[in-house]
Amino acid sequence: MEKLTIIKIGGNVIDNSENLHRFLEDFTALPGNKILVHGGGKIATELSESLGIEAKMVDGRRITDIETLRIVTMVYAGLINKNMVAQLQAKGSNAIGLSGADGNVIKATKRTGTAIDYGFVGDLNEASVSITTLGALLKAGLVPVLCAITHDGDSQLLNTNADTIASSVAVAMSSLYDTQLVYCFEKKGVLRDINNEDSVVREIKADEFEGLKADGTVAGGMIPKLHNAFEAIKKGVAAVYIGKADELNELSTGNFGTKMLK
Repeated sequence: MEKLTIIKIGGNVIDNSENLHRFLEDFTALPGNKILVHGGGKIATELSESLGIEAKMVDGRRITDIETLRIVTMVYAGLINKNMVAQLQAKGSNAIGLSGADGNVIKATKRTGTAIDYGFVGDLNEASVSITTLGALLKAGLVPVLCAITHDGDSQLLNTNADTIASSVAVAMSSLYDTQLVYCFEKKGVLRDINNEDSVVREIKADEFEGLKADGTVAGGMIPKLHNAFEAIKKGVAAVYIGKADELNELSTGNFGTKMLK
């Protein structure tokens, strides 16, 4: 079975042009089949604030009203996605930028039935990801670059957590490829002490997750990240790593960052 590496990039790596340039060079150098998934929350938040629209977050997840949906669509599917694709092309990586609506690659369902009204937020299920479309793009030698905008199949765009997209794509593609999932951000991994960059937790088992949330080691945006990481492992993804973007080569081989275990 061929190998596939799915990289999710986020945090202030996207906000910093120098860091992003270096990451995309490392990403281009990775051998084999690969897919890049990105968010861009900080840029979306800054644009919202400049327009007088308050950004609302709950446990690391964005509340998406109609005005916010317009902003994140412009930022994620437009500005950030096409900027990344253009840079990858310049580095010799034949990338293709996609939202979930393009090629019907990711179909979501609007979140309902929760105590909190998340607005135009899309949830995914096992049938959400088109492995046919992604598989065809990979076989054509293209590198899919997926943003955090999905659709419901009835003309409505939805905002879906990029960590969730990366996990769902990894699970779906594991039926075709020996798939590993790598979450890249600005920290060296999951830190025991947020103020100590060297306090990396090298391995986390699924049954340790609740305890890490309870003692505050895992909080905010790390909660959905680890939740999705363990979901991916449980559903057949070969390996999941979390760590610093500028150590991508070591991270993708398991020699750096935090590794998720069953």
